[in-house]
Amino acid sequence: MTGFSGKTYWLIGASEGLGRALAKQLNAEGAHLILSARNAERLETLRTKLSGARVLALDVTDSDAVRQAAASIGELHGVIYNVGAYEPMRATDWDSETALAMCDVNFSGAMRVLGEVVPQFVNKGQGDITLVGSLAGYRGLPAAIGYGASKAALVSLAETMRFDLKGTGVVVRLVNPGFIKTRLTRKNSFRMPMLMTPEDAAQKVRRAMRKRRFRTDFPAPFSWLIRGLDYLPDIVVYRGK
Repeated sequence: MTGFSGKTYWLIGASEGLGRALAKQLNAEGAHLILSARNAERLETLRTKLSGARVLALDVTDSDAVRQAAASIGELHGVIYNVGAYEPMRATDWDSETALAMCDVNFSGAMRVLGEVVPQFVNKGQGDITLVGSLAGYRGLPAAIGYGASKAALVSLAETMRFDLKGTGVVVRLVNPGFIKTRLTRKNSFRMPMLMTPEDAAQKVRRAMRKRRFRTDFPAPFSWLIRGLDYLPDIVVYRGK
């Protein structure tokens, strides 16, 4: 079991939704938080509700900014990468600029952050890394150009890190939520099964962070359905397509 009291976590993607709810829950358990996102104003309003939190506004697509932010933090016990950009997009309506922006935030941003943090953790022989992916990263889904591919890349990254960091003292975990009621999912025009509140989703992430278990998918049974699609033949999955 992992306790949070007295430990410093860099929560990237803290300004809205899941990240904002998770910040409140971790703070309530005694964690010291460094709050990052692009919207400094939203981070400040969150900071006033927390005890001892620090705001570090950050654009994860800016390599120099990420490098400087990481260098300014000091002692760090864990990092939570919860940044997400999403625009519904079908291949028939391809917008390269928007699709690439999603990939840069959702995946390349994680690479920039981890490139600064992981070597420090390895040198210390300890550290805690939580990557918030998505169930959409397990299977190609309709209208998910950019988003689905970037989350699939994040899943693959986490799996590779799990192999490579074994025995280093660095804990890596992957958390894949389903639909969460946020400003991003409000863009969807379809019915979202088992839609969660940010608070409920944050509770599941926090519970996952208490353990050394690598992978946590939720909510069940929706996550089982998504993972189960991998076992179906393509002729069934793409029937009529």
